[in-house]
Amino acid sequence: MKHFRFQLALLGTAVAFAAPAQAMDDDRLVLRLGAMSVDAESELRGRTVVSGETIEFNEGFDFGGTEIGPRVEGQFRFSERNRLLFNYFSYDKDRRWTLSDDVTYEDVTIPAGSFLETDVQFEVASLAYDFAVVETDTLSWGLQLGVEYARLEADARAELDIESYRANEVSDGYAPVVGTRVTFAPAENWRVIAQGQYLDADWGNFDDYEGDLARANALVEYRFSDNFGVHVGYDWFRLDVDRHGSDGMIGLRQEFKGPVAGITLAF
Repeated sequence: MKHFRFQLALLGTAVAFAAPAQAMDDDRLVLRLGAMSVDAESELRGRTVVSGETIEFNEGFDFGGTEIGPRVEGQFRFSERNRLLFNYFSYDKDRRWTLSDDVTYEDVTIPAGSFLETDVQFEVASLAYDFAVVETDTLSWGLQLGVEYARLEADARAELDIESYRANEVSDGYAPVVGTRVTFAPAENWRVIAQGQYLDADWGNFDDYEGDLARANALVEYRFSDNFGVHVGYDWFRLDVDRHGSDGMIGLRQEFKGPVAGITLAF
C-alpha cells in the first residue's frame, strides 16, 4: 500500500508539472524586487617596461565575505512578442586591514602597521528591447538588444599616526548590449526565467578601457495570485577590462556571484 501511495504521489507531481493550462499570463507590467547575497572576487594584472625589461604582475584578492546588494528587474510587455526589460544591480563593500609589510605606490610609501581601508562600489543597469522568437502558452524565447551602463569606484585610505594617504578611482560608461531570455512555465503559477547579456567595451564610451562585461542569471518564481509572487535564483556578473597607456597596461577582472531572492509584482 505504501508503495502504491508513493507511485500515486509521483504521478500527481508529474501531472501537475505537465499541465500547460494558463501557466503564463499576459502580464503587461512585471516588477521583481529583491536582493543578492554577493560573493566578490577580483584579479588585478599589469605590465610595464623598465630599463628595457618587461615586468608583469597578476594578483587575485577577495573582499572578505558576502555582502547583500539590491537587485531590480522590470518587464513591460506592449504586444504579444514585444517587451522592454530593465535590470539593475548594486554592490558596496568596505574592508579594513593592518599592513604587515610596507606598501609603495609611485613616490608614497605606507609603512607596515598602518591601517588600510578600501571601499568598492559597483553598479550596472540595462534597458533592452526583447523580441520573442518563440511565444507559446508555456514557453517564450526572446532575443535582446539594448544599452547597458556600468560604474566601478574604488577608494583606498591608509593611516599611521598623523600621516594619511588616500586614492580614488572611478570608471563608468555605457555601451550597446545583446542578450537572450527564456521563460518556461512547467505548471500553473510556476515560472522559470533565464537570461544572459553581453557587451564589449569597444562598443561604447568606456574611455581607454578594452574588454567586456557578461551577465547570466536564472530564477524560479511562484505566483500566489495573478499580482503577487516570490522568486529565488542565482546571478553572476563578470567585468574584465584592460587600460593601456604610455607606461604599460593595467587590467581588472571583477566577478560578482551569489543567490538572489525577492518578491514579484504583476499588473
